[in-house]
Amino acid sequence: MSAQRTVRRLITYALLFALVVTAAVGLGGLLGRLLVAGTELASDDVSGLARSLAFALIGGPLAAILWWAVWRRLEDPEERSAVGWGLYVAGAYLLALLIASTNVLNTLSALIGGDGPGWRLSFAASLVWAAVWVWHRWMWRHPRKGPTALADVPTVLGSVLGLVLAVGGAVSALSTLLDAALRGAATEASVGKQWWVSALQSLVWAAGGTGIWWWHWKHDGGRKLRTGLAEVALITVGVLGAGVLTLAGSGVALFVVLRLLFDRTEPLVLLLEPLAPAVAAAAIGSLVWVYHGNIARRRSDATVQGGRLVTSGVALVATASGIGVIVNSVLAMTSTPLAGAGARTLLLAGVSSLLVGGPVWWLAWRPLEPVAVAGAGLNARRIYLVAVFGLSAVVAVVTLLVIGLRMFEFFLSDVSGGSLIEQIRAPLGLLVATGLVFGYHFAVWRQDRTVLAASGLAAAGPVRPRTIHRVILVAGSDPEPLRRVIDEVTGAGVTVWKRADGSAVGVAGGEERRAGGTQEEQLAAALEGVAAARVLVVADQHGGIDVIPLQG
Repeated sequence: MSAQRTVRRLITYALLFALVVTAAVGLGGLLGRLLVAGTELASDDVSGLARSLAFALIGGPLAAILWWAVWRRLEDPEERSAVGWGLYVAGAYLLALLIASTNVLNTLSALIGGDGPGWRLSFAASLVWAAVWVWHRWMWRHPRKGPTALADVPTVLGSVLGLVLAVGGAVSALSTLLDAALRGAATEASVGKQWWVSALQSLVWAAGGTGIWWWHWKHDGGRKLRTGLAEVALITVGVLGAGVLTLAGSGVALFVVLRLLFDRTEPLVLLLEPLAPAVAAAAIGSLVWVYHGNIARRRSDATVQGGRLVTSGVALVATASGIGVIVNSVLAMTSTPLAGAGARTLLLAGVSSLLVGGPVWWLAWRPLEPVAVAGAGLNARRIYLVAVFGLSAVVAVVTLLVIGLRMFEFFLSDVSGGSLIEQIRAPLGLLVATGLVFGYHFAVWRQDRTVLAASGLAAAGPVRPRTIHRVILVAGSDPEPLRRVIDEVTGAGVTVWKRADGSAVGVAGGEERRAGGTQEEQLAAALEGVAAARVLVVADQHGGIDVIPLQG
């Protein structure tokens, strides 16, 4: 019966999602036709009208009927806690928010740009999808029928969407302003009489994205979330994404400056062309990077280490790319005496990438700092080193194949296309950089093994046999101390369920203790010797711990 219910929910929620989208598209099309009636946008598209009528008049009632049937079932706590219900609400919520927000911002941008009646179609779509968003937000926040599984997903994804829109708009606006100033001064003429319109349109997108981000990050409490998805989003978007944007922008800006100093082989206007977007990307990206980096440093040890390693990885790619390009340019100079400006430009590109990535990598990786012999940081460091080895191996294999291909083509070809070095210098530079990265991190890995072995924590295998694979922890408002104990004692994955009454005292703040000691001590003792695929751990309201092995 459980499998049947799961399949039934999967089909029901997938069908409901499709019907809601179909009805919204149809209503948006009909409303758009109504708003553009009597304008030059009006057309005699019979098939388009038929499609909108079918979607709205057939898909709409079917969606309403199916939703009513689903909504009545949600009185059952099992239906409300189903993952399918949480996935549906999160997916529909995010899609409606994305389409509604982008169409609203498109409408405002079109009005600012004076695009005539073209804004009406976007406005029609924004009205329909905004209604869909409000509807699903009401269901998400419903006190009795809102999803309990994946309930925090809309908050996390909404804040990510808002951040992406805000950063994109801010970078575009600042880039337009800087480009007008820099290139206008260089040419002693206006870059464009309507440049301010483009800047204002970008500011609208930045303001709209900021509003969406603030609503989910502050109002809905996204900043306070400590779930796995929230931590992953913080690291991947706030640290990794912003780090890539900052380093890429800084590298291009430095490259332009170096070309202005040492390689003025093109007109000044062309040399300055990439400077404005690069400076804008570096400035906005650094703000986002610093903000989320500070938040990550106040989270768990695993999140702190994850942020450091992600930053190190981004900077390592920039540094290795710079080394590879430098080797490429040096080979170009030695193999082709007439390489001249092209090789010099390539050399400056490599130098800029190295100068930007190298210091950031040094600060994030801290090569002179002794390795920690315990904690979450140790496992994260191992995973990072293994990932570097794997990626280095892939890059090395691909470059060796390319080098081999070029060599065989050179020796087998009747007509020479240049020297052999000229044919293989690009992949050879990448291979040299990859070899340096692999060699250094392999030495670090061996050094870590030596340190861990000397500390009695050999990295060759786990400290104890793993007898528990998954732990379900039912705790109060602060489950992190108990989660850390489970991780240290068993190494098992932990799923946290918070008590609805919030009455479990936890380790850090509880005053009531049992005779067996603190909850932390009780939990560590109770888990010793337990062997089961899944274990339920319940922290009760009196400071006690119950450990229950589960079947299956």
